[in-house]
Amino acid sequence: MASVRHEIVIDASPEHIWDVLRDVGAVHERLLPGRVTGTRIEGDQRFLTFPDGHVVRELVVGIDDDARRLAYCVVEGARPPVEFHHATFEVRSEGDGAGRLIWITDVLPHARAADIRIRMERGAAEMKQAIEAAATG
Repeated sequence: MASVRHEIVIDASPEHIWDVLRDVGAVHERLLPGRVTGTRIEGDQRFLTFPDGHVVRELVVGIDDDARRLAYCVVEGARPPVEFHHATFEVRSEGDGAGRLIWITDVLPHARAADIRIRMERGAAEMKQAIEAAATG
């Protein structure tokens, strides 16, 4: 199994970053506006709709406010297709009002790691932009 880790410093308070991430039903509005066009919650499942109509079904495994940690699994609709996908977001203080977003994804097959890394880097950059814009706006 491949484990891909990506960290990015966001110019917003850790509390604000966590507030955006833990709002699992508002991905299309707060975390990835434009990249995700709709978010639907059914129990512990989250459905993300993309501009082309593609839907990804995720299982929200846990939201830990004390640790500022969100865990989820993609269970259907992953692009690229994978056999297994489990990921976590964690927010830590970076000092001076900034926060560090740590995103770790465990994936099978191992050969998908490079594709996953590219998507995580792009996604984190988009998240950073949306979070910072909301923090200053």
